[in-house]
This record gives sequence, C-alpha cells and structure tokens, in this order.
Amino acid sequence: QVQLVESGGGLVQAGGSLRLSCTVSGLTFRLVDMGWFRQAPGKEREFVAGISSGGGRTYYADSVKGRFTISRDNAKNTLFLQMNSLKPEDTAVYYCNSVSGRRPLRNWGQGTQVTVSS
Repeated sequence: QVQLVESGGGLVQAGGSLRLSCTVSGLTFRLVDMGWFRQAPGKEREFVAGISSGGGRTYYADSVKGRFTISRDNAKNTLFLQMNSLKPEDTAVYYCNSVSGRRPLRNWGQGTQVTVSS
C-alpha cells in the first residue's frame, strides 16, 4: 500500500521561506514522477510543481514559478518543495503524489498546512 507523508508546514510571514518534505513508501520511488499540489480553503486542489523520476526535469504552475523549487532524493524516497518569497495566497494544505504530467495518480496523504501571514 502506498503511503505519502507530508511534513514541514507551518506559519510564516509574507516574504519568508519553508521547506516541505514528503516521504514515500509502498512504491518504487526512483521510477515514478512526483508532484506537489495544494488546496486552499474553499478552493479545488491544484497542481503546484512536478519532477521526473530521475530529477532531471521540473515544471511548475505559473503562480509559483521562480519562487518554489521541487527536488527529490531517490536514495531516501523523499520529495521536497523549497518555497521562497511566500505570499498570503500560498496559504493552503500541501500534498504530494505520484503524477502523470499534472495529474495525480494515488490516494492522498494527510497533507501539511502552510499559512502565510501578511
């Protein structure tokens, strides 16, 4: 059974930074593309960033391009999201998932809350 465990969220002031982690088990992590998604209150879940299985290709939603960086450590089955220059509109619960392009493939984990104060 695939398990996705997100961590690293918190409360930060606008302009600050956070680094999210996602530990994955139950699948061959190094062979799958991965992505980050987020869901703000009252809104649908949306794609944030994706990375190829080997880490050589990354892609982002326009709203986070230039501020967020996705990366992975295949030796540790862990996905990361470095978030800089955070804005109040980045406030959401953040989730990781295996992906096909920008489409999630698995059931969701519990997510991690990111709150950016103005």
